[in-house]
Amino acid sequence: MNNDGIFDIESRLLLEALQQVYGYDFRDYAESSLRRRLLNWLSGSGFANLSEAQGRLLRDRNLLDQFVCGITVNVSEMFRDPLFFRAVREQVVPHLKTYSFVKIWHAGCASGEEVYSMAILLREEGLQGRYRIYATDVNEEVLSKAREGIYPLKEMQRFIRNYQKSGGQHDFADYYTARYDHAMLMPELKKEIVFAAHNLAVDADFGEMNMVVCRNVMIYFKAALKERVLELFDRALLPGGFLCLGQKESLEKRGVAGNYDELARGTRIYVKRYLQS
Repeated sequence: MNNDGIFDIESRLLLEALQQVYGYDFRDYAESSLRRRLLNWLSGSGFANLSEAQGRLLRDRNLLDQFVCGITVNVSEMFRDPLFFRAVREQVVPHLKTYSFVKIWHAGCASGEEVYSMAILLREEGLQGRYRIYATDVNEEVLSKAREGIYPLKEMQRFIRNYQKSGGQHDFADYYTARYDHAMLMPELKKEIVFAAHNLAVDADFGEMNMVVCRNVMIYFKAALKERVLELFDRALLPGGFLCLGQKESLEKRGVAGNYDELARGTRIYVKRYLQS
């Protein structure tokens, strides 16, 4: 058997062990993408192979956290895909305003940039004090960064452009304080956000949500896991609620598709239908 075949066996054994010991289940992640990230992590780990790494990973929680951070995708930015945030501002928020209180689940929040973007948008639209965002991710290390709300100052110009394209109403600099080479987001934005660890592959849903946001996460999942996650979101959402996916994701041909209508073609924002009596 060649080295590629041995690597594949080692990776399957490692993923099975991690699921049993820690509850992290990466077995239904898309194979080509996961394989690439495992190889990348291994190249910088100091271990000769995954078999050598496995014993340490099962006993060293700090190393495990580094491993999870290395093999999960944590790319994000504030107001990423400005047209999505403009659609939320113009087409979703008017519906949210009809509720006395709004609950939003942002699944796969990574380091929190998009969560804070949503908080800024809701604040500008007059929903301050009337919403709570539950921001979750499988990766504890990036969740810590999200809780801090501190980002490189060099990223701010790009974030400002995104904010303006999304329909931002104020000076974006009002939302952060520059300290040396970092930008610290205003503490008030954190008051209505709850950050928590959550594994979409195995954990239960957050119930009675008015909106679920999970963008550019499921593209890394196999078909069976995508179905499980969409069913999870469907159970979490109230009728009339909004399911927001990434541009490369869709409900087309999915099991829950019959429960939703797309808000506007191409937005990947879906509205859950009310049950017919």
